Amino acid sequence: MRDLRQLPKAHLHVHLESTVRWSTLAEFGAANGVDVPSHRDGEAMDFADFRQFADYNALVRDCLRRPEDFRRVAREFCEDEAAQGTQYAEVTFTAASHGERLGDLEMPLATVLEGLADGQRLTGLECQVILDHSRRRSVQRCRETLWLAEKYAGVVAIGVAGEESYPLEPFAAVLEDAREAGIHLVHHAGEAEGAGSIREAIDRGHTERLGHGIRVLDDNELVARVRDSQLALEVCSSSNVALGFAKSYADHPLPRLVDAGLTVTLNTDIPNVLGITLTDEFSRVREIFGYDDETLAGFSRAAVDASFAPASTRTRLHQQITSWLAT
Repeated sequence: MRDLRQLPKAHLHVHLESTVRWSTLAEFGAANGVDVPSHRDGEAMDFADFRQFADYNALVRDCLRRPEDFRRVAREFCEDEAAQGTQYAEVTFTAASHGERLGDLEMPLATVLEGLADGQRLTGLECQVILDHSRRRSVQRCRETLWLAEKYAGVVAIGVAGEESYPLEPFAAVLEDAREAGIHLVHHAGEAEGAGSIREAIDRGHTERLGHGIRVLDDNELVARVRDSQLALEVCSSSNVALGFAKSYADHPLPRLVDAGLTVTLNTDIPNVLGITLTDEFSRVREIFGYDDETLAGFSRAAVDASFAPASTRTRLHQQITSWLAT
């Protein structure tokens, strides 16, 4: 079996706020007057439900206050991704939420982009940003998210995320404007909610990938539609298990998604919360579902093809994946 750390990987579904090292978070907390519970880097957290996960996210937000906080988190993200074989990443960041909280709409995104630029120079990782917007928040904030995406180079897409019981429909006009402006659209759908969530993301949100999308299996007609349109799924198995959307890793629907002919990519979603890397995710798929290296390389190729990377980057990554298989 080949070393999965050396497999060239594209990471399409990962939230920047959930990549913060615990040691870094503790330093931010001390500097900003926030009590951060003791926890070790690389150690998984346990959540009883999605609400506890949301509370953790609130803690991270409270610790991120200064420009140097955002720069450092972005730089360390690049370091951690590059260390485990990621060649290209599209990292999700809730920029407008931080901007409103801190009274400076542009600072969080501007400084994250600075940190990513530094990290890319240091590591060779290639990275672009997706700005997400919570379904629970206002249309005005969604429009601010679009405004940031239009202003700042390095932002490749926007999308809605958060609790899927809240509809996407209120944001449809903003998403149409984004589409007309040439900004890509990627929405979370089909994780907690079923086929209706996915159809709304496609029909009203014009999504170009499905963030999660595992509930597509609820509806055979929808399976055929997603398969035939080659709409990629950003599957985050460990996250689904940790947040209660799958009973266990062995029970995760990933093999059924593959068997249905759907385009599947592997991602972490919330890596430092779970104490995993993208390489760990590939390793779990190998160990639990018995996929061979050719299949694992296929997941990596699917992510490259589903990415918004430049054509030259996609070509380079495919060549590197081929070389990995030839070793």
